[in-house]
Amino acid sequence: MNLAELQKKLIAAARADAPGDHVPYAFEKRITALLASRAAADKWTLWTRGLWRAAVPCVAIAVMFGAWAFLAQASAPSSGDLSQDFENTLLASVDQSDQAQ
Repeated sequence: MNLAELQKKLIAAARADAPGDHVPYAFEKRITALLASRAAADKWTLWTRGLWRAAVPCVAIAVMFGAWAFLAQASAPSSGDLSQDFENTLLASVDQSDQAQ
């Protein structure tokens, strides 16, 4: 079938069947009531929901890194007192300047 003829037939059929002017009873009131019943989106509520949903993965990641740090510390050989290592690092430049003289 030719598309141009089909288009002409469909347009003729649409023009022959005019739309009705009848509107259902209280149509406007139902639509306005439906629109009024929908609450406006609150931006703070959306932020709160998003942050609570993000809290669970953040806690899971923190627990995984904590376990990794604990297990890495347990498997590594103990090098001694951290405070002594820190002090030796800070005073290394002073010790080098004393040895140079």
